[in-house]
Amino acid sequence: MGSSKKQAQRVQRLPEGRSSRSHLALCPRAEQSFLMLTDGEAPGRLLFVDDEPAMCDLVEAALGSSRLDVYTAAGMGPALELLKGTEVDVVVTDLNMRGATGLELCASVKESHPDLPVVILTGFGSMDAAIEAIRAGAYDFVTKPIDMAALRLVVERAVHHRRLTREVVRLRDAVGRPRELNGIVGDSPPMQALFDLLPRAARSDVPILISGESGTGKELVARAVHANSSRARGPFVAVNCAAIPEALLESELFGHTRGAFTDARKGRRGLFLQASEGTLFLDEVGDLPISLQPKLLRVLQERRMRPVGSDSEVPVNCRIVSASHVDLADALADGTFREDLYYRLNVIQLDLPPLRDRAGDIVTLAEVFLRRAAERTGADVTGLSTATARILLHHDWPGNVRELENCMERAVALTEHRELVPADLPARLRGAEGLLSGAEGGLATIEEVERLHILRVLELLDGRRVEAARVLGIDRKTLYRKLEKYGLPRSD
Repeated sequence: MGSSKKQAQRVQRLPEGRSSRSHLALCPRAEQSFLMLTDGEAPGRLLFVDDEPAMCDLVEAALGSSRLDVYTAAGMGPALELLKGTEVDVVVTDLNMRGATGLELCASVKESHPDLPVVILTGFGSMDAAIEAIRAGAYDFVTKPIDMAALRLVVERAVHHRRLTREVVRLRDAVGRPRELNGIVGDSPPMQALFDLLPRAARSDVPILISGESGTGKELVARAVHANSSRARGPFVAVNCAAIPEALLESELFGHTRGAFTDARKGRRGLFLQASEGTLFLDEVGDLPISLQPKLLRVLQERRMRPVGSDSEVPVNCRIVSASHVDLADALADGTFREDLYYRLNVIQLDLPPLRDRAGDIVTLAEVFLRRAAERTGADVTGLSTATARILLHHDWPGNVRELENCMERAVALTEHRELVPADLPARLRGAEGLLSGAEGGLATIEEVERLHILRVLELLDGRRVEAARVLGIDRKTLYRKLEKYGLPRSD
């Protein structure tokens, strides 16, 4: 493995007249964002990893400035060693290095420093490598040969992103509010994983498949993908493939010319064209008729389509996000969904957990929906009673988040109290109320309910703490703190 004579050392400032600003002519948009890191801020810190000393020297000379300190390392080992004692804001690594690859380094960095952005340098036009980089946790990728102005722009954005992320975390901890992304709320581990992956997936322009049961919020996630993408200023167009008759769906998606069929008195632009420069959301894509699947596959492959009745094709420029409540792998097995289309749609998959697997979010979501309903209707409702919260926690929620939202809207509309009481809830939920009485025959406190619930989960799982934390929707450390709080043994 090669080494750099300046490895793990801070770059010297460029002499007067050699500012990296001279590279901006190579990247027209760079000038707009050059001041993302201002002179008043502490300089950003870049760790550049490459086993070619000449490349390390080139990047040091090109990117070093009063706003950016550059460190170099000659491979994965030296890079990880440097990170043990040096705080950096972004790592840029070559993909192909002797020994360990950039993807392996990215995975190691994300494991030890989850909030540290990693940018991977990959060969020009290697979309497969770019997708692998995103899946490995990379913040972004830059193609080679390197445009130094473009690389500087990506680095400064990454530094700015990390500082904003840390500030958001600090503020969230200060006010104790749940994590939220474009209206999606949750603090449970499955939702934290979604929040970490979604912005990175949105930045790419590849197709995304959202999987999850009905009512989990797949369209909300699709809108979040659109809002966090480079197409955010374009239209977001949604269509439910299961809600439109097969005879009309082709025309709805691809459009038609005048006279293409009976009653086609004028031409119509299909949804693919209506979503130009934006995002087309294909909900319940698993219900797309098998006869239309080859035409959708061609659009994904060729970025062109032929309207019904037309003799010519037109270009398509929209991002495809699809969703399904059924497992498309099962649809492949029974022959109702094409395998080649499945892999075209499922470049990146976002999994939405059912509400029963994120129990730690139930009360938080209920309070969010209650507040929204109260603001919308002007109702003087401020929160949940302890008994109501207990009932919500013990319901299975087969309708998932949609069922919980409808439940809160109904309760706010009917209640005569400032806090929702069990009588405000639907009868199917109140059936669990008798199971929630305390040891003395009265209503138990929320702490007692939580203690009993933890004990019940541990009992069902034969005392396996790690598995219990997953089922409860909390991390292992939080579970151990609660076990200590309630005087329960931490070990199995």
